[in-house]
Amino acid sequence: MVKNKIYQNAIMGKLYDKLIQDYRLKEGLNACINCGTCTAICPAAEFYRYDPRKIVTLVQTQDDKEIENLLKSETIWYCGECMSCVTRCPRKNAAGLIIMALRSLSIDTGLFMESEKGRQMFILCKDLNHNVLNYGYCVYPREFKYEGHFEAGKIWKWEHEHLDDLFERLGANLDGGGTGAMRKIPQEDLDQLKKIYDITGATERLEKVRAAGLKKAKELGLTEEEYIQKLYTECKGAHFNH
Repeated sequence: MVKNKIYQNAIMGKLYDKLIQDYRLKEGLNACINCGTCTAICPAAEFYRYDPRKIVTLVQTQDDKEIENLLKSETIWYCGECMSCVTRCPRKNAAGLIIMALRSLSIDTGLFMESEKGRQMFILCKDLNHNVLNYGYCVYPREFKYEGHFEAGKIWKWEHEHLDDLFERLGANLDGGGTGAMRKIPQEDLDQLKKIYDITGATERLEKVRAAGLKKAKELGLTEEEYIQKLYTECKGAHFNH
């Protein structure tokens, strides 16, 4: 059953047309010769079932069905966007940029909700961007709580309980005025960040991911917090090479 108009338009032979409009695809795909250098150098390919060469090949077919499968897949979420691929490619292709374009289209069409790793964008959009917009940092120590990250171990529990003393001994300036690591970012600068999000479409993108996540949580009969815990702990897919 078609879920929404955007998705309906996308699957009617238009996926490649939408993809090619993304400047990252135009800049990242330059007469690929399928030599496999990108896969050989890729850190993610060493651990995940991920082959950037195959992804580029599938995109080059311009086959909407193959592209749709990519947009639904776990595969496009394995890339770390380190751009090692472009440093070694003899044609200066950038598989990482192609992945970015695929991820963007996956979110726009709602197909990211078809994969476990795609659904985890809900956490990334909620937590990371919350920190950026409210504190000016991707990771803000006071928000990275031990209770939600037991895997960090008891050392982190102690560190979290002694953050101010610890950062002071390290010579940082946690939440302080002026300069220094982890200083408090002025509100006027945070307001500028928010404007950047609004103008570039990032705010709209975050709202789209959040709405899709909350809808999924409702379908599963979960609260938002329960859904977040599910995303943090669920790992059903065969993601790794070993």
